[in-house]
Amino acid sequence: MSRRHEPSPRPRTAPAPPGARRTALILGLAQTLVWAVTYYLPAMVAPVVVADLGASSAAVYGAFSAALLIAGLAAPRVGREIERRGGRPVLALSTLLLAGGLALLGLLPGLWGWMLGWLLLGLGMATGLYEAAFATLGALYGRAARRPITLVTLLGGFASSLGWPMSAALLPLLGWRGTCLAYAALLLLLVLPLYLLLPRGTAQARTQDAAPAAEAADPPLPAAWVRRSLLLLAVFFTLRAVISATMSVHLITLLGGLGLTAAAAVAAGSLMGPSQVGGRLLEFTLGRGAHPLTAARLAGLLLPAGALLLILGGPAMAVPFVLLYGASNGIVTISRGALPLALFGPRGYPVLMGRLALPVLLAQAAVPMLTAPLVAQLPAATVLGLTGLVALLALGCLLPLRQAPPAQ
Repeated sequence: MSRRHEPSPRPRTAPAPPGARRTALILGLAQTLVWAVTYYLPAMVAPVVVADLGASSAAVYGAFSAALLIAGLAAPRVGREIERRGGRPVLALSTLLLAGGLALLGLLPGLWGWMLGWLLLGLGMATGLYEAAFATLGALYGRAARRPITLVTLLGGFASSLGWPMSAALLPLLGWRGTCLAYAALLLLLVLPLYLLLPRGTAQARTQDAAPAAEAADPPLPAAWVRRSLLLLAVFFTLRAVISATMSVHLITLLGGLGLTAAAAVAAGSLMGPSQVGGRLLEFTLGRGAHPLTAARLAGLLLPAGALLLILGGPAMAVPFVLLYGASNGIVTISRGALPLALFGPRGYPVLMGRLALPVLLAQAAVPMLTAPLVAQLPAATVLGLTGLVALLALGCLLPLRQAPPAQ
């Protein structure tokens, strides 16, 4: 087999244009705030809503799952709009949608108001979370978007560290409705002005004005290779979404099931956020010269390695497992933006990001409820072992991937 199809250690990447770092910092700060007050909101607010409305937990958390479902279904259309109009107007619209959804949560009475607010938040998440931000950077900077994407995720890794303490501080002062209204005001007063500072322009205009001429002249990729590679990528990111959605809900429970005390399980689980940031920082520094496919394969290997340590070493390996899992998750988040760009190039990148986001968001919506019975019935060590096996299957999807074959 010729080695020309293997990813080179230093992929063809355009140098970052002037202003790319500023754009990444703007997007990173905005994304940190957006994730903190939307995606991470239910963890703190939903239990209070259950008690206040006298509603079932399934209904309250189900509204959040419905929002992710809507976000997944809308993601392909959002990608096409970013391809056509550029990311600035789409991200600005997302702020209005998210603020409107939060306002509905704070103002409308009863469970139906809670559900209606999350339906609007679902549209806002489709237009305003990582996939839209990555697509915006790809549209602006083409192959030079990898470093800005990494910087955005590096800043975004602090979203839960900001969102959870902020909600915990506001709930006793404002109540859950007042907290939602405060977050709506935050989006309008801080995030919307940040998005309006982003450069204007469509993908085509940026390719002509800012990207190298050779990039604009990239030949079309072989259709069979595109279909095969896109399928492998979609399966990889979906399987990893299955794992992350399950762990985000059940990690502390599973660590307790291994025999850790409640305090020890919480302490080990709290390392998840810092280890994600650490993984992204390693990619940003030591991994800057590696091909994104190499970085993704390394990230894919870390989680099975952590699960194996846990199976062999028992509860004593809980902390190394969380550290490896967090670092793996952090790098995979970067790969969601950087790897498709490296393999397929900037042409049609926003549309591609929307297509890849669809199965990922659908998995995040459905998996926590589907895996809850497994977590309740199976031993924790078995569930974590299955997690490692699923991660290994996901890694297997990356092994056949190669750069596009040379144009005939």
